[in-house]
Amino acid sequence: MAGIIISLAIIAGLLLGMPIYAVILAATMAGFFFLDIDLMAIAIEIYRLVDMPLLISLPLFTLAGYILSESHASQRLIDLTRAFFGWMPNGLAFIVIVACALFTAFTGASGVTILALGALFYPALIKANYSDKFSIGLVTTSGSLGLLLPPSVPLIIYGIVMQQMNIGKEYDFIDIFLAGMGPALLMILVVVCWVNWTNRHNRIPTTRFSLVDVKKALRNSIWDIPLPFIVFAGIFNGKLAISETAAVTALYVLIIEVLVYRDIAIKRLPEITVESMTMIGSIILILATSMAFTNFLIDAEIPNDIFLWIKNHIDSQLSFLLLLNIFLLMIGAVLDIFSALVIVVPLILPVAISYGINPLHLGVIFLANMQIGYFTPPVGMNLFIASHRFNRSILDLYHASIPFMFVFIFAVLIITYWPALTLFLVS
Repeated sequence: MAGIIISLAIIAGLLLGMPIYAVILAATMAGFFFLDIDLMAIAIEIYRLVDMPLLISLPLFTLAGYILSESHASQRLIDLTRAFFGWMPNGLAFIVIVACALFTAFTGASGVTILALGALFYPALIKANYSDKFSIGLVTTSGSLGLLLPPSVPLIIYGIVMQQMNIGKEYDFIDIFLAGMGPALLMILVVVCWVNWTNRHNRIPTTRFSLVDVKKALRNSIWDIPLPFIVFAGIFNGKLAISETAAVTALYVLIIEVLVYRDIAIKRLPEITVESMTMIGSIILILATSMAFTNFLIDAEIPNDIFLWIKNHIDSQLSFLLLLNIFLLMIGAVLDIFSALVIVVPLILPVAISYGINPLHLGVIFLANMQIGYFTPPVGMNLFIASHRFNRSILDLYHASIPFMFVFIFAVLIITYWPALTLFLVS
């Protein structure tokens, strides 16, 4: 009975527009009250998060992403990829996909990618004879690619939530980043293949490969190019902790964008810092309160009750995975990715493990579905950002994005039913 009352209270709070952290905290306090548990447990759970060395990586990676989004790094990235891939059939579309994926991986926010790169790519696609519907759909949906690539903030948050669940086996954050690599590349490959197939009869001009253009692009991006190698080396060589990698990344981005390229004036740094810390601060607040809420769920044996109910209706792992994808698509359409991570993961993770699903595989399935949720009608966040950015009606965005949504769903089904794609690098 208590669980039903609390669930209704959460739904009511969200519908009334209450801040998500306030809804979670209120539900946690009510839950502990019904279970007759001292509310001091909430403060203890919040302190557990504050005491995690990993926590500092979130604001540092976020700051680096915000600085990149405010600089001219996006234009240099476009020039560099065009110099190398502009000669390919549909090379410009390929450039859009790769550039958006890389940019989202660093900023952690697909909406920022649409705002930063959309204004550059959309006119270029139209000029290259791509249809208006295809062009606006591509820049709207490609912004969600990259969430499975390091140093994606949602990947880090999933790892934090997973570590707090005491699932019986500990996974390193290197494992989480490795798990996302194969599925991320698959999603990019599937979208590229579909783009080439759907434009197979169009006369799309290409640019001639030129060593002069390549040298010029390399010279202009000479300080940007080491950035992904710094991140990957820091994460995967085992010599730096992820928090130390985040610090090195933030410092490097700060130096090259402010002192070397001088894209950002020093006087603008406080404004950018405040904006980035406000965003990540709200996420950390949600994460802290959700950890206490997760503790309540475990004490109340709610995941076990969900498991028993599902077991009575679903026998096979395959059926469970199919229903899980449908459920996550619905969640992704109404909740932002960070709220979904901290509310939904503690509920489904124990159930998924009971069906023999690896926690890393579940995390990849979860985030892959959330990528689609960004542009799923009727309330996908990227649809509204693109509508505002390109001054188009939301219905235009619906029509342009739906074909891409089915392509993404096809990739998610492959990821779901081919766990080796996720786990082979971890192995």
